[in-house]
Amino acid sequence: MTAIARPIALPLGIFLLMLAVSALGFLIRPQDIQKRSLDPSVDLERTVPKAFGSWQIVPDAIGIVANPETQALLDKLYSQILVRTYVNDKGYRIMMSIVYGEDQRGGLQAHRPEVCYPAQGFELVSERAATLSTPGGGIAAKRLETRQGNRVEPVTYWFSLGGKAVSNNFQRRMAEVSLAFVGKIPDGYLVRVSSIDAASESAFAQQQAFVGELLAALPETMRAKLSGL
Repeated sequence: MTAIARPIALPLGIFLLMLAVSALGFLIRPQDIQKRSLDPSVDLERTVPKAFGSWQIVPDAIGIVANPETQALLDKLYSQILVRTYVNDKGYRIMMSIVYGEDQRGGLQAHRPEVCYPAQGFELVSERAATLSTPGGGIAAKRLETRQGNRVEPVTYWFSLGGKAVSNNFQRRMAEVSLAFVGKIPDGYLVRVSSIDAASESAFAQQQAFVGELLAALPETMRAKLSGL
């Protein structure tokens, strides 16, 4: 398996630009800004279909069970959490979670799987950037290999902020600043799919197929929000 990559030192110019963007975001952030990014029409339970393409929901299936401390953090970070397990016509199972947060500034930014999986006792074996091909374009995502005892769980996830896909902290801060200029608080979605499968590359291919069929089945507006395209 691929070793976890070490952090790469940023060129001085990019580092200074990131500092400037962070400072600007703080200066233009009003304390009582209107939450005009919050979409009252967001209803994940109703909007995300229980059956689509070759997939259908598995009733009462359980994915990761959060400990009380982690669950309390999730409840603070997110306005809505949708957790489901789907199975396709060949019997392959995929666990999916979609979380929506109405305020993703600063400390309320979405909780990343490479943080929450180890918090549940998983070993983070590897992580890498990936691009998920969809009819609407490529989604910048991350792929993780996680392990807990004999359970090997490859994970694919991505994050969209204010309707735009972001894959790193610099892009996130730029999105925050652009929204703050027009008086909006950035809301965001984190979409995660995973499967219990020791053959990681095969699992990632299954997850890619699942994502494509899921997005194709969503209403156009929700598809744009989740994909960030």
